[in-house]
Amino acid sequence: MAARIERVVTSGTFTLDGGAWDVDNNVWIVGDDSEALVIDAAHDADAIARALGGRTLRAIVSTHGHNDHVNAAPALAERTGAPVLLHPADLPLWKQTHPDRAPDGELGDGQVITVAGVELTVLHTPGHAPGAVCLHAPELTTVFTGDTLFSGGPGATGRSFSDFPTIIDSIRDRLLGLAPETAVRTGHGDGTTIGDEAPHLAEWIARGH
Repeated sequence: MAARIERVVTSGTFTLDGGAWDVDNNVWIVGDDSEALVIDAAHDADAIARALGGRTLRAIVSTHGHNDHVNAAPALAERTGAPVLLHPADLPLWKQTHPDRAPDGELGDGQVITVAGVELTVLHTPGHAPGAVCLHAPELTTVFTGDTLFSGGPGATGRSFSDFPTIIDSIRDRLLGLAPETAVRTGHGDGTTIGDEAPHLAEWIARGH
């Protein structure tokens, strides 16, 4: 059974720097009929568990430590026995949401995670957050970008732990060189492709966000 990609949209609140915003998050499931990987366990562990069905969950990968991307991770881990993985540079953000529960493992640049016969390579892409990562799955012609790259430009960099020149470097150096037909599956909203976004880099730099 070939690996496939599924999306679950969950809703909740993003909080940082004393502010709160209502958000819809994309939760991505990569796998086949027997095993799967969850990218960003957001808001609703029950909804994610329902989408998984009886499949074995191999890991819960967090693209970064903002609460709206990790707030359901411990509950999902408890239900499934799957480890929660996070880049260590985002531990300060993680601890804002889960001060008493550490992630189970670390993500590092170049690390390969395999599920259902598909390899996903971790790309460290700081800027939106220090430990932000993307997951590149060439066999699926897909990159999961979290909040690093969206349709129309980079993720937000106006709050704590973020930096605009850094996210521009990450996008230019780690993402825009991928095959143009690569589908960009984002942390929020609709996706895009590398080929559709790459021509606009200079515009993003000029506008500053």
